Amino acid sequence: MSARWMAVVLVLAIAAACSSADTQEDRNYPRNAAEFDTFFNEVSNWGRWGPDDDLGTFNLITPEKRRAAAALVQRGVSVSLSHNPMPDEAADNPDTAFDHVMRDGLQTDTFTFSYHGYGVSHIDALCHITHKDRLYNNVPKATNNTADGCDRLGIEHLKQGIVTRGVLLDIARLKGVPFLEPGTAIYADDIEAWEQQAGVTVSAGDVVLIRTGRWARRAAVGPWSLSGNSAGIHASVVRWIKDRDVAFIGSDAATDVQPSLVEDVRLPVHTLLVTALGMNMFDNMDLEALAETAAQENRWEFLLTAGPIPVDGGTGSPLNAIAVF
Repeated sequence: MSARWMAVVLVLAIAAACSSADTQEDRNYPRNAAEFDTFFNEVSNWGRWGPDDDLGTFNLITPEKRRAAAALVQRGVSVSLSHNPMPDEAADNPDTAFDHVMRDGLQTDTFTFSYHGYGVSHIDALCHITHKDRLYNNVPKATNNTADGCDRLGIEHLKQGIVTRGVLLDIARLKGVPFLEPGTAIYADDIEAWEQQAGVTVSAGDVVLIRTGRWARRAAVGPWSLSGNSAGIHASVVRWIKDRDVAFIGSDAATDVQPSLVEDVRLPVHTLLVTALGMNMFDNMDLEALAETAAQENRWEFLLTAGPIPVDGGTGSPLNAIAVF
């Protein structure tokens, strides 16, 4: 090989190495609180729909999107994405988040929920997560969140219901395992690999549901504490989520990989999605039946509907979302 061609090969090798290093850098960014603050501002939707907006990325679900989603129904098969509330204390339900009492001699009962956490399928409102004492769209927590509820950004803003295209990202299936082990981080290249394998592309206004196999693992090995030990997406994926104009995102745990991979930021994904993007999140959904049905149908997109309880000023709501094929 001539000296000229050797020089060309060397330049190409250096360029490839630099590109690989840049990619690795991007997938691990942000890594600490300072980088997180910068990233928060980079992806923020504050002001995108005006200073008085209380809907956030719900704005991305247009009438045209709803009509297109309705057209996905072919066989009329419906699947619940909710896990039945768990009344018994367990490692992933330490505070017994649900209580059901039937009154003697009467056909009435009382449900009591403490739904935030890891024991109840629920949706987060935009007043649930703060960053530097600010909520989505720069709303101050101090004056907005009171003992009477949230003045703005409460769950009642979703009263008309969520009706759109749902897309299942079965990352456990992508990896060829029944479930991801706790602490496994999911990156944007994993999601794009699933898109290619499944033949589905996430688009604007979608609800994206990420299956880690949490409930399959619970059935196999028993409950464990998810608060510091669960599979989920890395904070870097939030840029991909914004670029795709995703409306809502959720998973079978709390979406954040735990332990956090961003130093000194406990729930970076929740903070970025809810507070920076203005995105309601679906937590603790049961995606096992959905994954089975989607595999049988060989279809990873579906009509998704969900109706939170419209409590004025509520920080969220228990949720039973439905997929229809």
